[in-house]
Amino acid sequence: MRHSPVIPDRGPVPLAGGAAPGGVPLVAVAHGSRDPRAAATVAALLDQVPLDVRVAYLDHCAPSLGQALHGLEEAVVLPLLLTEAYHSRVDLPAALNEARAREPRLRVSYGATLGPHPLLVSALERRLAEAGVPAGDPGTAVVLVSAGSSDARANAVVAGMARSWRRAGWWTVSPAYASAAGPAPGEAVAALLRAGAPRVVVAPYLLAPGYFADKVRREALEAGAEVVSDVLGPAPELVRVVLERYEAARRQPVPLAG
Repeated sequence: MRHSPVIPDRGPVPLAGGAAPGGVPLVAVAHGSRDPRAAATVAALLDQVPLDVRVAYLDHCAPSLGQALHGLEEAVVLPLLLTEAYHSRVDLPAALNEARAREPRLRVSYGATLGPHPLLVSALERRLAEAGVPAGDPGTAVVLVSAGSSDARANAVVAGMARSWRRAGWWTVSPAYASAAGPAPGEAVAALLRAGAPRVVVAPYLLAPGYFADKVRREALEAGAEVVSDVLGPAPELVRVVLERYEAARRQPVPLAG
């Protein structure tokens, strides 16, 4: 049976779709947001995953990880996070160890974060194409914007993605961060325009709409970006990544601290 995310002020959103009877349930853990659009987007993504799926949130929304795991004998727990940082290294393993202490018979395989993954770059290109920006346009500079992290390793991964993506033919690709690190989206856009970029577009490396997505759009457009594409959301590439991470966790789980 599939769990429904609880959206603040709106109640549960049904996750209709094809659960796989008899398979090991997937518990997908998202960050959570006070913005109801975020939980609805997570629901739209997971609704396409042909598994027995339960959703959990680290903050702001119910159910918690412990609530989602309650009553299960076995599960694959997968972080719906785009970079490996504090939440995936510390918060989520701690919550998972708590749940296992309460239910000692529970067998859990922990999966890797969604990113980095080449398919996520394909999803970014899909969102840009939907906004009228052809992939690898040599007359277009791209600002790749992540949420940002206090973990420098996570920010370095995003910077590495930007460097790799330049090889697709863009004028250039520059990283930016919505919080915790620099440059900010508006600063990156302004710097590219000063450097002579014919036009600048912004690709949010964000899973769902909410505070950061709104902030990125506002700052980027104010700085002169021509286009800000949509968040990754329920792109088909993300469904494929979820399934890959699920199967990888079944074969070789990520070790848990503690």
